[in-house]
Amino acid sequence: MTGTASPLRVALVGYGLAGSVFHAPLIASTDGLVLDTIVTSNPERQEQARAEYPGVRFAAAPDELWDRADELDLIVIASPNKTHVPIATAALQAGLAVVVDKPLAGTAAEAHELADLAEERGLLLSVFQNRRWDNDFLTLRQLIANGELGDVQRFESRFERWRPELKGGWRESGDPEEIGGLLFDLGSHVVDQALTLFGPAVRVYAEADVRRPGAQTDDDTFIAVTHASGVRSHLYVSAITAQLGPRFRVLGSRAGYVKYGLDPQETDLRTGRRPVPGEAWGVEPEPMWGRIGAGESPLTGGGVPVETLPGDYPAYYAAIAAALREKSAPPVTAREAAAALEVLEAAGLSARAGVTVEIPS
Repeated sequence: MTGTASPLRVALVGYGLAGSVFHAPLIASTDGLVLDTIVTSNPERQEQARAEYPGVRFAAAPDELWDRADELDLIVIASPNKTHVPIATAALQAGLAVVVDKPLAGTAAEAHELADLAEERGLLLSVFQNRRWDNDFLTLRQLIANGELGDVQRFESRFERWRPELKGGWRESGDPEEIGGLLFDLGSHVVDQALTLFGPAVRVYAEADVRRPGAQTDDDTFIAVTHASGVRSHLYVSAITAQLGPRFRVLGSRAGYVKYGLDPQETDLRTGRRPVPGEAWGVEPEPMWGRIGAGESPLTGGGVPVETLPGDYPAYYAAIAAALREKSAPPVTAREAAAALEVLEAAGLSARAGVTVEIPS
């Protein structure tokens, strides 16, 4: 590991959507981190990356990194899901700290094996769950912490899109080895948020449908989670929602909170905007604020507007940099990722068999 006066050198594996839109810009904008190497064999992606990050080095495959592991401090894996476990394993065996885009693995058992390896080697292993830093999630966490909802009884979370036409690629592949489908894609986000807010799951029921003509894997999925705390989470992920529901509807013993619309950070990153210290980031306009109230409909002006806290994706990599320097716990742990995978696996079993699945304590 480099000294505290030197920036930590990061190699990014993969420069598709996750690598180019999320990881590279956030790494490059984080004080104390430097984007050293991008792993992609695609000439067009290399050209795109070189234009935005002059001086960055390239490798055609992850194996090229291990012989120069002493030149690097962190490997970020943003390649297709099926590559996460083998690349993370190789990186940890090479003595490197690792960040993996969600999902960490295809099964909870594989996630625990990676966590065991990282602990044996004394290395950081974290999962990029950026939706913990969405503006609506941060706002909801504050409302719960302040007791403004009372005891939360039901958490409804929707990550819905209207994409009636297939886009193709591994995310829509029916091959189980690809770990595609919405359950492991958007489902990873909504399950992680629910567990972060309300604790471990004890019971899961799910419905997973393949709706679009020619689709090979789930594109319209519902997950019901019963938490040990007594809260029930109703989670929806869909690519075929013609009318979008609220992002959150959270019902408590004192009040409820309803919030429409997605955090603006992804759109900003996709359009080339970058976080700059001192400049506003993750802020949404007042008409998009959620509302809190009891016995009233927010659609007819009921309840009181709640200012949405700014979203803060940059906080993830700032926390990673601090964890590496201080040898402290990362902002998202591999064990947390494994717990989410246990729920996702249970949801898959429930949907296939039409049964409710118990989660062992």
